[in-house]
Amino acid sequence: MSIDAKHKSRTMTEGRNRAGARSFFKAVGFTDEDLAKPLVGVANTWIETMPCNFNLRKLAEKVKAGVRAAGGTPMEFNTIAVSDAITMGTEGMKASLVSREVIADSIELVGRAYMFDAIVALVACDKTIPGAALALIRLDVPSLILYGGTIMPGRYQGRDVNIQDVFEAIGAAAAGRITDQELKELESVACPGAGACGGQFTANTMALAMEFLGFSALGTASTPAVDPRKDQVGLRCGSIVMDLLHRGVRPSDILTRQAFENAIAGVAATGGSTNAVLHLIAMAREAGVSLSVDDFDSISRRTPLLADLKPWGKYLAADLYQAGGIELVAKHLVEAGLMDGSQRTPTGKTLSEEVRKVKETPGQDVVRPASNPLRATGGLVILRGNLAPDGCVVKITGHEKDHHRGPARVFDREEDAMTAVTEGKILSGDVIVIRYEGPKGGPGMREMLGVTGAIVGGGLGEAVALLTDGRFSGATRGLMVGHVAPEAAAGGPIAGLCNGDIVVIDIPTRRLDVELAPEEIQRRLSAWREPELRYPSGVFAKYAKSVSSASEGAVTR
Repeated sequence: MSIDAKHKSRTMTEGRNRAGARSFFKAVGFTDEDLAKPLVGVANTWIETMPCNFNLRKLAEKVKAGVRAAGGTPMEFNTIAVSDAITMGTEGMKASLVSREVIADSIELVGRAYMFDAIVALVACDKTIPGAALALIRLDVPSLILYGGTIMPGRYQGRDVNIQDVFEAIGAAAAGRITDQELKELESVACPGAGACGGQFTANTMALAMEFLGFSALGTASTPAVDPRKDQVGLRCGSIVMDLLHRGVRPSDILTRQAFENAIAGVAATGGSTNAVLHLIAMAREAGVSLSVDDFDSISRRTPLLADLKPWGKYLAADLYQAGGIELVAKHLVEAGLMDGSQRTPTGKTLSEEVRKVKETPGQDVVRPASNPLRATGGLVILRGNLAPDGCVVKITGHEKDHHRGPARVFDREEDAMTAVTEGKILSGDVIVIRYEGPKGGPGMREMLGVTGAIVGGGLGEAVALLTDGRFSGATRGLMVGHVAPEAAAGGPIAGLCNGDIVVIDIPTRRLDVELAPEEIQRRLSAWREPELRYPSGVFAKYAKSVSSASEGAVTR
């Protein structure tokens, strides 16, 4: 159904009483002709502190050119971004998940303030993608998300490398398996230019999810950041958002329950990041769609693992692009009846119609057909038990063991656990427990790639397990259980664990338990006292006081 293309901005730009506003717009170069057209916000998450979003300033110019060519007036504005890779293992990492809410709130505020008729959001690093999506769901104007693209692989000693290799090399150096000089050489070549982390880590996982949801045009996310063809993608997206505006298509028209199931299937089929659980639940709640952590497990059980992507597989996102792109995954899932092909995409075509034109590179082995999967079921598993009554998340791709029983080694801060790992104090069979790092307790639910990378790099990846009320990077691999809920800071059972308690992780039965009698668990929790907030004021204090459980998407209320 078509709508007035200036359905919002007329209030801002038309009539005698708006002369002041027009005067200010003219001060920065807009003309009467510009202001007579639909105003399209270009929400940019460009920042100079990381490679992930570094190309977005240039890409925004292409999007704006596409908007102008299609009859709109683009107006670019910026918001923040926090690099998980740079802040990992420090207090700064607590800002990462918090930034999702700040990004969402800031884009929403600017959108409401300027009454844009449509919005394109340019995203890249992990939290910018769901942050922008949350804002666009709230605003519910014709909208499109454009992913800046993956980084290309680096080269070291004749092989492709990426940021995951650097984090694992830190553990290898600590264990004496490589020298500090070799670590230095690796860090200098692993990330050769602009683009988001190169494996099926959180950024690439969420970019895929946006395409399967219908928030991004199919085939736009796969193109790497530095590929010259990305400019054409930007121009096309400027045109697409104008078409969405003229057709009156809003996020609420696209984000159905079936669309979210498609996104989950895509994540499961590619061994995607566990962070998708948090973000998709948060988005579904904003969109008024019923979605729980258990839905991820049930959909993953029926979805085969098709893509051989890092952190466990052989290939990077740039290889997926060469093989046929994210759309090739969609094609296999739709044709096998594992994804709802009737869902609409931003072009107006259905998913089934879109995948008919997908071309697969002959001889590629990055993506398998559904008839010959890497694994019969997908990579997302939800566990429950006396340690996680509200659930927790683990990523399984078939390379890790599916059962572990061992003594708990309990740490109340990530840094303490990292010290124990790098000083060789963790033994084979241990279950490393990192608590008080949840949404409220951290605050901000830090990712643990520093610790998990050190574990794998130190040669303990197959010998120990880790559980936390914090999060994991999409680059994490091994038997690592995150998002344990309720978290320790909310009095969850993980708060009552002691060193030496026997913890059992059982993937086939979907259980996470401690071998203690219910009465003993209750006795310990009765003696527990809520700790003081780690930050008494400022943004972290506000976040800690308003954030919900990880099982609810860690949304602020």
